[in-house]
Amino acid sequence: MFIQTEATPNPATLKFLPGTQVMTSGTANFTDAASASQSPLALRLFEIDGVDGIFLGGDFVTVTKGDDAAWDVVKPRVLAAVMDHFTQGLAVMNSSGDAADDGEGDSETVKQIKELIETRVRPAVAQDGGDIVFRSFEEGVVYLHMQGSCAGCPSSTATLKNGIENMLRHYVPEVVEVRAVN
Repeated sequence: MFIQTEATPNPATLKFLPGTQVMTSGTANFTDAASASQSPLALRLFEIDGVDGIFLGGDFVTVTKGDDAAWDVVKPRVLAAVMDHFTQGLAVMNSSGDAADDGEGDSETVKQIKELIETRVRPAVAQDGGDIVFRSFEEGVVYLHMQGSCAGCPSSTATLKNGIENMLRHYVPEVVEVRAVN
């Protein structure tokens, strides 16, 4: 098994591409080992000193290292753990995870915002090893949760303001601002 790695805009994260499907649907974000109980892969990666976060996408794993950790030490350990996990045929998740938001009851404005995020924003940020999830729309403000390499990325504010906010304001006149939430 050959696992590719890619740098992300966030210097604290690397994107690992195992060449196989990671998540059958959706994504999963784990900020510590306690939150990773549903993912044997994430639990295994949190055993590595210096690993502070795990994000699982359709065909990639994004790993965030701590400030005191060095990639030249962490990266080979992550590669070995990911390779072992997939070559052993172990499950990535123990269950299907979160229930999908069906959008029932959303206003037309919220439906339009969600559609734009799903079709234009999420595919772009997934290329960088992250994800952006819609949380709410209140009084002209769109609240988004940034995950994976997007969380804590130095360029995330520019992405929100110059990219996502401008696009949403163009297509949805009710949008006046976009804010990140935890």
